[in-house]
Amino acid sequence: MFTLADVVPWGRSYDEYRRMFALGDVDLRRRVLGCADGPASFNAEATGRGMRVTSVDPLYVCDAAQIRERIDATFGDMLAQTARNRHEFVWGAISSVEELASVRRVAMETFLADYDAGPRGGRYVGGALPALPFADGTFDLALCSHFLFLYSTQLSAEFHVASVRELARVAHEVRIFPLLALGAQPSAHVPVVMAAMRRAGHDATIETVPYEFQRGGNQMLRIVTR
Repeated sequence: MFTLADVVPWGRSYDEYRRMFALGDVDLRRRVLGCADGPASFNAEATGRGMRVTSVDPLYVCDAAQIRERIDATFGDMLAQTARNRHEFVWGAISSVEELASVRRVAMETFLADYDAGPRGGRYVGGALPALPFADGTFDLALCSHFLFLYSTQLSAEFHVASVRELARVAHEVRIFPLLALGAQPSAHVPVVMAAMRRAGHDATIETVPYEFQRGGNQMLRIVTR
């Protein structure tokens, strides 16, 4: 089973974000927060398309050279684990481990090329859940890719609830993908988070999206604040 001891830098692309979060044309005109984006190229590519995106991650206290070192230190293990556990993945849009390596490397190189300019424009902010450095309602939409729920073994249900409350504080809508933990297993934290959000008066629904790489991982959690 695919497993990790800690959160690792592993970047995804703008196209993947669009499909993971079912982003429509209206969404692309909103003020967007990418939470725990790591070395994803979403911000760089979205900014180039005229979107207003801010990314927040504890990784952004590092400079580009330090981030590259962290990527290089874990890149081989991520691919080796994927190869050993290839049955946990759907080999469609990404057809092989070799193609996965290329797709991820391109996304992370795009991020690194953009990163040095990003902080000067306030697009990459150092910060971590469950306490973000933004005022209430700063964003229209917060996206959290491959952090909450994915690391369910490493991060408690209490951490998840506090983190999603924080996302709902800074954004009017929250979308989280995927709803699986590492190993392509359903996260036990999903119903706990949904119940907490509904008790707080928010709408919380699970929606199918046009993206699946982890087998069975084609759903996101959508929270609309009230």
